[in-house]
Amino acid sequence: MNYHDIDFNALYMEQKCNSTFKIKDKQEWNKKAASMNKKIHKSIYNDDLIAKMDFSGCESLLDVGCGVGNVAMKLAKKVSTVYALDYSDVMLEFLDENIKAEQIHNIIPIKASWDDCDWSAIPEADIVLASRSMEVKDMKDALEKINAKAKKRVYLSYKVGGSFVDKKILKVLDKAIFDKPDYIYVLNILYGMGINPKVDYLKSEGRREQYDTKENFIKSVEWSLDTLTQKEKETLAEYYDCLGENKEGLGEQYNHWALISWEVKA
Repeated sequence: MNYHDIDFNALYMEQKCNSTFKIKDKQEWNKKAASMNKKIHKSIYNDDLIAKMDFSGCESLLDVGCGVGNVAMKLAKKVSTVYALDYSDVMLEFLDENIKAEQIHNIIPIKASWDDCDWSAIPEADIVLASRSMEVKDMKDALEKINAKAKKRVYLSYKVGGSFVDKKILKVLDKAIFDKPDYIYVLNILYGMGINPKVDYLKSEGRREQYDTKENFIKSVEWSLDTLTQKEKETLAEYYDCLGENKEGLGEQYNHWALISWEVKA
């Protein structure tokens, strides 16, 4: 067997299915929207992402998984038209409120999902961006969709590392996890598609910045792991109380994302 005989997308799908970190459905993202909206303007990640993007010769952009618009509203200053796509009704409601509040007139919301078989109604754009939104069942299918909609460039970001919960916290819980697929799968799948991407790395605030209260700490860990037993919640509560002002015990200050990009072949 050589490299070309390996089906990296099949390996990705198998690990994604077995991973402790399950894909969130629309209802879960609807519930998450309000908390995401509170930190819409607070992210070193957004500025770093945009600084690494090339907007030359581009007038339109498709933001796939736009959420409440934290990136889309910044991008609206860079191009003439931003198509902001999400499948969460509540995310799109917040997006609408935010663009009205900021008096932004060149963002066009689109309700759609990765799992929609037919993307024919989704407009093409010079740039397609999928920022921290590619937790998908079938990576190759998702990559083919965004590549087909891009006229010039594609940018996507995928987390470095296979866990959304810091190892310190997992050790406290004495909890074994099955990692999610790492970004290296994306590179291998793209290579199999005949695409040789560029890779940069972005820094983002770690989860510990969200752990401003014990309740938020427990909720955030439970969100990542789907469920916690009552005993596990009590263990986390005791751990949080013991730390006092030492937030280092709640995880890394920053986490990292791979920014994967390529020029679309004419």
